[in-house]
Amino acid sequence: MPAAALHRFWAVVAHYHGQTWNAAESARTLGVSESTARRHLDLLTDGLMIRQLLPLHANLRKRQVKSPKVYVRDTGLLHQLLGVDSVKALFTHPKIGASWEGFVVEQVLGCEPQDEAFFWATHQGAEIDLVLRRGDELVGIECKRTDTPSLTRSIGIALEDLRLRRVAVLYPGVKRFPLSGNVEAVPSSVLAEAGSVFVG
Repeated sequence: MPAAALHRFWAVVAHYHGQTWNAAESARTLGVSESTARRHLDLLTDGLMIRQLLPLHANLRKRQVKSPKVYVRDTGLLHQLLGVDSVKALFTHPKIGASWEGFVVEQVLGCEPQDEAFFWATHQGAEIDLVLRRGDELVGIECKRTDTPSLTRSIGIALEDLRLRRVAVLYPGVKRFPLSGNVEAVPSSVLAEAGSVFVG
């Protein structure tokens, strides 16, 4: 791929970071076919530079999202692509939440045991950032860049529809505390300490 085309492709990927991939829109933006855009995406995925997180399809009477979510796996590279050159610029950037989500997803997948990993979303708006399959059980992880994480409607729907055993809401705080019987707020620092997101 020529350097200029590669640069344009990276710009598109950075725009979609933390979102579901729209192959048709991306191809139009790049002026290429959908198959070419898909080939570029798969090539960078195989090179471990992009993560494509596949959607979980549950047996539900709901329209569920079928496209993968994409992440630039290196947060520093993402910030470079977004033109973020300082901490101050990051804190005012509209992609800061997506940046946080991508960073947490990478850390969790690197240290938390799992057989498979997915995200889950419906066209009605319910979603959960990360679903890990461990044998016959599913556990969920939600990434929230807030000091006051709470039990959201989406988490409640995911618990019921997917029959999740537990959900951890990872946030940049310091305390681990319950949000409900099987939902817990968990400080993201446990990832740096090589601790488990789920305890007990």
